[in-house]
Amino acid sequence: MLFKAFHLNQKIQKVLQEQHYEQPTPIQQMAIPLLLEGKDLMACAATGTGKTAAFALPILEKLACEGRLAGQKIPIRALILAPTRELAIQIEKSFQIYGKYLDVQMAVIYGGVSQKRQINAIRREPDILIATPGRLIDLIEHKFLDLSHIDIFVLDEADRMLDLGMGKDVKKIISWLPKKRQSILFSATMSKDVTGLVDGILKAPVKLNINISEREIIKIRENLYFVEESYKTALLLKLLKDESLESVLIFTKTQRRADQVSKVIQKAHIRTKVIHGGRTQQARQDALELFKTKRIRILVATDIAARGLDIHDLTNVINMDLPQVPETYIHRIGRTGRAGMFGEAISFCSPHEVELLQRIEKYLGRQLIEVENHEFLPLHMVMIRNRRGK
Repeated sequence: MLFKAFHLNQKIQKVLQEQHYEQPTPIQQMAIPLLLEGKDLMACAATGTGKTAAFALPILEKLACEGRLAGQKIPIRALILAPTRELAIQIEKSFQIYGKYLDVQMAVIYGGVSQKRQINAIRREPDILIATPGRLIDLIEHKFLDLSHIDIFVLDEADRMLDLGMGKDVKKIISWLPKKRQSILFSATMSKDVTGLVDGILKAPVKLNINISEREIIKIRENLYFVEESYKTALLLKLLKDESLESVLIFTKTQRRADQVSKVIQKAHIRTKVIHGGRTQQARQDALELFKTKRIRILVATDIAARGLDIHDLTNVINMDLPQVPETYIHRIGRTGRAGMFGEAISFCSPHEVELLQRIEKYLGRQLIEVENHEFLPLHMVMIRNRRGK
């Protein structure tokens, strides 16, 4: 199937040709026709599956078809709610690209910066508003913003919203929306909390489950290192000396751990930055920009800060610490090996993390490939292998 089959506006098709978009991803192929029909949608889709285009293109198509009436002020028509500033900015950039040749205006609002410029953007009455919950509520309560004319509502990264404690804010925002609207919900996982939230948002939604397929996983070489906790840093530094690891995203379990790892890497004279919830939004955005533009090759992150980041040409993911939730492993490694490219995921497992490894391998239905006989291999390797089930 090709994008031409959607019969989108010629101006949108022109952009897709410029961006070398020919074949839609599975989520785009399934979601775009449904959204063009005006249906509500609940989709389970990880970052990297093309979900932003899956909802952005139908929204732009609808607004392009309706157009602007000469001289008439049109209220905000579409609202996209995102959990973080980084994701909100990323979504806005996507809309700017896809809507390049359209007379469709957009604005993005988020916390951590002065409201003045954002208020001015709202007063210009954009067609599309991308926002984070806290700043959106603040502007609404101060009468700078009215959501009563919203036709399309998108809740992106719903599970992350709940992880960050934004459930009440989301429900408050939904209460201000008109009941007659098209609603779209995307989430990387479908927990009971997310499913419970759906009831108050969607009406008879079509449900899609699009996650990283086995075909995509094949593009990612996965290696496992058993290593004592105290030697993880030494192993990491040895791996990073290999400059063929051109672009490396390192995951840690805590903010403190991320800071410590980043400092150690810097002492080894390797430029690196760190992003986590304890850093200011501006610091996180600056670090991400340095990484995406290849001015640094190492970025250290926690799961909370790294969800929703769109990073192209990422050659390696390193799990310094194994995640507590098996599904998170898939989301982490899925940041490499994208857009037809191959990538590598490296995971460290200390003796006390073997149970986490077992859960991940049970979820995957296979064992990760072990790198044997490396210099940091624990002496009691036999016991660990037995516990793993070899």
